[in-house]
Amino acid sequence: MTTLPASTERSLGLVIDLDTCVGCHACVTACKGWNTQNYGAPLSDQDAYGDASGTFLNRIHSFQVTPDAQPISDVVPPRLAQTVHFPKSCLHCEDAPCVTVCPTGASYKRVEDGIVLVNEDACMGCGLCAWACPYGAREVDEAAGVMKKCTLCVDRIYNENIPETERQPACVRTCPAGARHFGDLSDPDSDVSRLVAARGGVDLMPEQGTVPVNKYLPPRPKDTIAAPEMTDEGEDVLAPFLAPVAETPQGFLGWLDRTLEKI
Repeated sequence: MTTLPASTERSLGLVIDLDTCVGCHACVTACKGWNTQNYGAPLSDQDAYGDASGTFLNRIHSFQVTPDAQPISDVVPPRLAQTVHFPKSCLHCEDAPCVTVCPTGASYKRVEDGIVLVNEDACMGCGLCAWACPYGAREVDEAAGVMKKCTLCVDRIYNENIPETERQPACVRTCPAGARHFGDLSDPDSDVSRLVAARGGVDLMPEQGTVPVNKYLPPRPKDTIAAPEMTDEGEDVLAPFLAPVAETPQGFLGWLDRTLEKI
């Protein structure tokens, strides 16, 4: 069994905006690239030119949801179904069960920044940490035989050989939509903490009691446009926008219509 520190000096983590993420997988690719070439053993890829069957520290899950199945009011119809892209990686929990269950001490949480890491030299690949993690955020690397997980690019964020502006996790640095943010969530004045406060950031599965450091910003409500109409030819997506606004022309158009009828 491995013990957790009583407290950490900082709580570095991610804030992910589910309203902005477009599911492009740029973060997945950047994560795989950086972590294959740097910290620890390379991330395996069993079929590099086929299905994605290797080890990934960051994955995107996509869901289609209907926020309001019933009309919101007499004038506001139910919102249409929308797709939500859900990036998932290690949440660097304050009460990390993957650490306390580790029989060799390979999994540990750093006092200086709260990052949860795996000492791959001490890991025997038993998989107990993956079993204990309620988020499925750990993966056994079949080639290396050890457990892999998100490191928050610990070898990048402290790397003084790269420009200071690039000392961010590869997924944050790469995201083209600006959906991922990195910082100290124990500091209430940090940019990420203020973002969480402003947008009502939430924990993933708080009922698990793991107190994740990473936060998710919920998607904003979408427009309540009318649903597409079904015709004999299929779905007419433009029908709601092409419906006549008045049966009888009014104003200038009404005058023009009456004038043309006299010709």
